[in-house]
Amino acid sequence: MIKGSKIENAAPIIRLGMVGGGPGAFIGAVHMTAARLDNRYQLVAGSFSSDPEKTREIAPSYNIEKERAYSSYQEMAEKESQREDGIEAVTVVTPNNLHYPICKTFLEAGIDVILDKPLTTNLKDALDLVGIVKKTGRIFGLTHEYTGFSAVRQAREMIAKGVLGEVRIIQLEYPQEWLSTKIEDDGLKQAVWRTDPAKSGPAAALADIGTHAVHTARYITGLEVTEVNADLTSFVNGRSLEDNAHVLLRYNNGARGMLWASQCAPGTENDFRIRIFGEKGSIDWQLRWPNEMRYSMLGGNHHLFSRGGSAMEPLSAFANKLPGGHAEGLHDAFGIIYRDIADAILEKRYGIIANPLSTTYPKVEEGAKMIKFIDACLESNRTGNWVSAELGL
Repeated sequence: MIKGSKIENAAPIIRLGMVGGGPGAFIGAVHMTAARLDNRYQLVAGSFSSDPEKTREIAPSYNIEKERAYSSYQEMAEKESQREDGIEAVTVVTPNNLHYPICKTFLEAGIDVILDKPLTTNLKDALDLVGIVKKTGRIFGLTHEYTGFSAVRQAREMIAKGVLGEVRIIQLEYPQEWLSTKIEDDGLKQAVWRTDPAKSGPAAALADIGTHAVHTARYITGLEVTEVNADLTSFVNGRSLEDNAHVLLRYNNGARGMLWASQCAPGTENDFRIRIFGEKGSIDWQLRWPNEMRYSMLGGNHHLFSRGGSAMEPLSAFANKLPGGHAEGLHDAFGIIYRDIADAILEKRYGIIANPLSTTYPKVEEGAKMIKFIDACLESNRTGNWVSAELGL
């Protein structure tokens, strides 16, 4: 049984499969590390590449039996769903254009899904997945991993308690430098598919990092973007998708915001920053210093909340894996999302009651709202007008 946040030895280990994550795929290794952190999952099957030979080559490194290294995700879903010891969940870490067919296949095979964002490349497919999840009753988790950081969860709890008063302004910045030159022409795998509309979808910087920023703001504040006014640019000659986005945001409570997402900003690495200003104070969190969150009150009093400190809210404390003073990183945040999804899977499949604090992981509906956000930005950039980003789900 699960008692509080601890899993007793009797709790089952979730049998996990993976699609994608083959040679050269950075994010696959991150997902596998995250899945292992709390001993909730065991990887037992995979289709790691569209090249069956590469899947067979990598399978032994994951201690996967030869017969469970599949030539395609379709074969994997069919055969694993028929096994008594078949996978219960699958992690999908492929280019964006494959998200929809893979997720649909596994959901309809009765297998829960953990997907690296974005949900799909278009709104029609996103809404179809929402419907399939509802119809099948399967668990679907999306790894917008910044919601797993303890300090981000602290900000969510504080705003929910009204510490800032009414939220007025939301400032989002997410600059990177790695696509400042046309490195996709050099054959770098991660750059090639992210700049290819056939694989990435109709957006690049917006889908890759802009949705992370907007989703994190939504997670913290509970506010929905209602309208956008976007200016999207491809600064690198010959690149067909945007590598820089400036977007004005309007929220459902009357708040205003701005998003800057860029992958061609020299001198930056992964400089995600979110600042939220209310009528009584503000919150400032930066990925460079993920263990800390600055809270400032109207009038100049400033407080620095440190991960693991005694003043942390329950949801924030529940995200702590290490004692205060020890650094928390990307794997830890991913691991929190995996742990929360595991709680949902165990409750659904085995009736093991989940901790109420584990229910805030990103779900399929949130993924669909981010696809609507991307669509609205693209339309706004084409027309020069404010465009509705609302999606009632």
